[in-house]
Amino acid sequence: MGRPRKFEEERAVEAAMRAFWADGYEATSTQALCEATGLGRSSIYNTFASKRDLFVKALTHYMDDRTGRLVRLMEDGERSVRERLRTVLEWAVASGEDDPAGCLLVNSTIEFGPHDADIAERLGRDRLRRFAALKAAIEEGMRTGEIDAGKDADALAHFVISAVSGIQVVARGGADRRTLQGIADTAMDSL
Repeated sequence: MGRPRKFEEERAVEAAMRAFWADGYEATSTQALCEATGLGRSSIYNTFASKRDLFVKALTHYMDDRTGRLVRLMEDGERSVRERLRTVLEWAVASGEDDPAGCLLVNSTIEFGPHDADIAERLGRDRLRRFAALKAAIEEGMRTGEIDAGKDADALAHFVISAVSGIQVVARGGADRRTLQGIADTAMDSL
């Protein structure tokens, strides 16, 4: 008995996500997707309407996973707000061992943002979700005295998003761990 189609589709989306993350949409050929997913060309197109459809599913999977993890962390009342923010920066510094360098969201924003309204809108919704979670945590930190209440919570939330994105861009460019850690430490000092 074969695996259920739902399982195969989820596995294929995860594998495609990693391929797009590593090489970008344009540079990821159908052959590369076949190799990554273990599916034949006809199976990819029977399961997913197009390469773009597979990309949208992969991007959505990435956003659900990564942004969901960020939201859960920002709502974790067991940790101090500064500890939560430090963890976000550390995630950018030390991505998973099997993860490509950088961030699929950042890469996709650069590749699609100016040219594809649908993808840009999806990325924008996700950015707003991350912003809201960070801002709520920062405001909590201001109420508890962990973060200077005289600072602008909106600006700090945007700053954290920018710092994380910057770390990921520099990592993709080949920066070493010491450099990435220095950026994260400086960001924390700014808070």
